Amino acid sequence: MDTYRNRAIPGLFFFIAAILNLAGCLWAPALADAVKPTLMPLLALYTLACAGGKDIRLLLAALLFGCVGDILLLQDGLLFFVGGMVAFFLGHLCYIFLFGSRSWRDMPLKGWLIAFSVIAVLLAGLVFALHIKGVLLVPMILYGTVLMLLVFSAFMGLASLSDAAWRPILAGALLFLVSDAMIAAQTFGAIPTTSLTHFLVMLTYIAAQTLLATGGRQLR
Repeated sequence: MDTYRNRAIPGLFFFIAAILNLAGCLWAPALADAVKPTLMPLLALYTLACAGGKDIRLLLAALLFGCVGDILLLQDGLLFFVGGMVAFFLGHLCYIFLFGSRSWRDMPLKGWLIAFSVIAVLLAGLVFALHIKGVLLVPMILYGTVLMLLVFSAFMGLASLSDAAWRPILAGALLFLVSDAMIAAQTFGAIPTTSLTHFLVMLTYIAAQTLLATGGRQLR
């Protein structure tokens, strides 16, 4: 009973915070901004409660870097935007070290060449489509590379390892890619910034982090 309570309480608070944030995106932006910094710490507490003694330090680090990124992206200005990218970049590296240490084992050089060729083509298309240039060009390329490596790590895990935990991990990585693609499209004017797009960004982001944390703590 105590174990169930220890899991249920942080899970309930995270669920409430997520609902408040999503509702705020549509109807009360100030509420969304106020709740956003609590999302990843609450998810980290829930993940820790469900870990069952497993070593989840990399998962917790990824979620806390996400919290830092959330806070920085609430501020205006280029410096805060780049700082938020750096925080999420470091969070993705934590995920990659956790997942890649399992899914990249014994991968041949040909596999790496194919992976980086696909990443290079996708990044070139993104830069061309959004007309990315200036001081954001290099940060966007670096961030896009590490995000796609996260997706690749999850895909390789699902394709090569018999562990159902890779399914939520891959789904989470893909949703992170969708969320960040919408942010990039808003930043560079490809789509308008509205309450609906804000809602969709946060919905896919919250789902992504939840799925990554769920799959990560279930990995054998």
